[in-house]
Amino acid sequence: MSGVAFDARPLTEPVDAREARAHARRMKAEGRAPTSNAAVIVVAVIVGLVIVSAFFTVGVGVVTALVRGGLGAAAVFPVIVAIAVFGLIVFFAVRGIRGQAARWMRLDRFARANGLTYLPKLDDPQLPGMIFQRGSSRASSDLMRGEQPRFVEFANYRYTTGSGKNRTTHRWGYVAVKLDVPLPHIILDAIGNNGLFGASNLPAVYDRDQRLSLEGDFDRHFALYCPQGYERDALYLFTPDIMARFIDNAAQLDVEIVDDWLFLYAKRDLSTLDPATWGWMFTVVAALLDKLSQWARWRDDRLAPPALDAVASGIPGAQPGPTPVLLPPPPGVAASGRRLKTGVPWVALIVFGVLGAGWLFTVMGGWTAILGR
Repeated sequence: MSGVAFDARPLTEPVDAREARAHARRMKAEGRAPTSNAAVIVVAVIVGLVIVSAFFTVGVGVVTALVRGGLGAAAVFPVIVAIAVFGLIVFFAVRGIRGQAARWMRLDRFARANGLTYLPKLDDPQLPGMIFQRGSSRASSDLMRGEQPRFVEFANYRYTTGSGKNRTTHRWGYVAVKLDVPLPHIILDAIGNNGLFGASNLPAVYDRDQRLSLEGDFDRHFALYCPQGYERDALYLFTPDIMARFIDNAAQLDVEIVDDWLFLYAKRDLSTLDPATWGWMFTVVAALLDKLSQWARWRDDRLAPPALDAVASGIPGAQPGPTPVLLPPPPGVAASGRRLKTGVPWVALIVFGVLGAGWLFTVMGGWTAILGR
């Protein structure tokens, strides 16, 4: 990204279908794209062709028999609709497979034009953010990575929770930025993207005793959470100029600082074929990267080693006597600051409680009316 002018043309330029398929094969051969078992694909194609052929043969036979039997359009129409629907399903399935190759080619070209590298999919990314520790079937897709001036990754992310009918797929877009040093666990919950009654859209709820109010109108845009005892550290990190950058550029994104990573989250895809989305994301990241170097100087005083005796330590020029030497803390975060404490989702419990009480009242009222007759 560094020193490269933003170029969105590869996202919308025409793509030749044959060239896109050849490009997809090269990506698979290079190990940059997921490969499929060729034998399974051949068998699936053969079985699919047999099923399609049989379905259409039976369908045409049924329609012919109905017409010859003197039945009107009302009887024949449902069969024709069923055949058409099946044909559309096959058409869109084939189109989707071809569209994936074109998408890979566009995004790969876009990455190269903007100093990035492109990876179509990565299963179970080993990142410490809150969304990466939940559910199953965890996978990132359409990953865009830049190395300069620091590592940045744009991607979409999916994971599932529950099973059977209660199975839910959770969809996120994220930006991961590598920091210079580990920092305390800090959450900026964006106010502007919260749900009903101000409920956070984040997958975790944090103890409200950890919420810290900052100066100015920052609290109108973000709810900041930091570990108890790290309030002064949060104030050191979120200086007025840093707060202004987040308000002006990332007010619709949730933010998490954990270990030596900064994450920006959205409840939608961020790695897309939409030039406007990429223009916005590049602006956000550029604005933040310009300030993140300030955080490299932070150190956790709780990790400071005990004072050393200068003479005993062999320090040149040290005078005999109690002359302790205070060494600076090493990079890192004490255990108490590495993770926030989770809390109880009171808003959701109250809403579900009210709805449950209303439902129970309605049911009881109905039974009362029935028994009173």
